[in-house]
Amino acid sequence: MNITSGLKSTLIEADRILVIGCPGSGKSTLAKRLSQALDLDYISMDRDFYWLPGWRRRPRDEVDRLIAKAVAEERWIMDGTGLSSFHLRLPRADAVIWLRLPRYACLYGAISRAFRYFGRNRPELPAGCPERLSLDALAYIWNFERDAVPLIEAALQEHALANSTVIIRSRKAANRFAALGA
Repeated sequence: MNITSGLKSTLIEADRILVIGCPGSGKSTLAKRLSQALDLDYISMDRDFYWLPGWRRRPRDEVDRLIAKAVAEERWIMDGTGLSSFHLRLPRADAVIWLRLPRYACLYGAISRAFRYFGRNRPELPAGCPERLSLDALAYIWNFERDAVPLIEAALQEHALANSTVIIRSRKAANRFAALGA
């Protein structure tokens, strides 16, 4: 979907919105802004489902149980791509916002965030998980278009959300989008 076509109706009619995209694309920033503008509960997949203090991964069955409980709620906006939980989240989503920025923009976002929060927690992470950046994370960002995008496209088609997906391709467009949601 074009960023302007159907934008207002997509946002106004949506009670449950997923914000997905490559790490460093600005998912959390956009989701928090839209959460306030649209009066939707903000859910961070990293903070609320995946991570425990000390960067310990929550067990998969517990993650799935927490996600299932969250998506059963009537109104929310959730940031995080989490391909392994699409089967739980996509059937409940009214709309998807896909931040599909160029890889260099995502690398810049992840690296600048690492410097901005170095040694401290971001609000989207649980306590005890100070910001970090690894070569694995950078490689994931570098290969996101090749590895993750085909899976995202297939999942959106499978769950009939391709026409309810807004694709945003720049930070400038994301800022305009957030302003329109207000």
